[in-house]
Amino acid sequence: MSICADQLRTIPERVFCQLREAIVEGEIPPGSRISEAELAARYGISRAPLREAISRLAAVGLIERRPNVGARVIELSADQLIDIFHVRESLEGTAARQAALRMDAEAVGRLRATLDEHAARMRQDGGQAYFQEAGDVDFHYQIIQGSGNHYLVKLLCHDLYHLIRMYRCQFGMRSKRGPAALEEHHAIVAAIERHDGDLAELLMRAHVRASRENVERMISEI
Repeated sequence: MSICADQLRTIPERVFCQLREAIVEGEIPPGSRISEAELAARYGISRAPLREAISRLAAVGLIERRPNVGARVIELSADQLIDIFHVRESLEGTAARQAALRMDAEAVGRLRATLDEHAARMRQDGGQAYFQEAGDVDFHYQIIQGSGNHYLVKLLCHDLYHLIRMYRCQFGMRSKRGPAALEEHHAIVAAIERHDGDLAELLMRAHVRASRENVERMISEI
């Protein structure tokens, strides 16, 4: 599922993956200046592959370059997070509709296996880490991939996927909505399995909307 599997293909890709996780998980904090000299020493590489990795991070929106300032990790904004949820509601609804038409029984079986794994993890942590970690996001990732729509995959699995993880990790999205979200996921998979595109889209939109409203409530309490 991830390009950061053990079989990394190039030095720039390896460094890209390592830097991306460090940014997403807050090891490199928002607003931090990107020092090529420090990172080259840290990862034991020359500046050429490092610059390639940094360019890729900028392309997915985790790093921004400013004239006379240089490259910095993006600063988080609650308004931007809510905007992402609005985009997700529309696009992921479409992805669920297309997944219902295109996912075969084997792919649906993998989705169900993913939900079984999530349920087991939820029993261990009370459901909170379902939002803190990549579990909920990865469920959506599989459906987007299952849509077979190249443009949706590009937008949601590359441009926004790690931004969503970053927001969740760094806003500390620990809530009690995990069990409800898991039930909603099961309903979405059932609609996809029945090849009911209308229902799959409706349920996915409602699911993302409920998540957004939950996040809005949490942000208002900070």
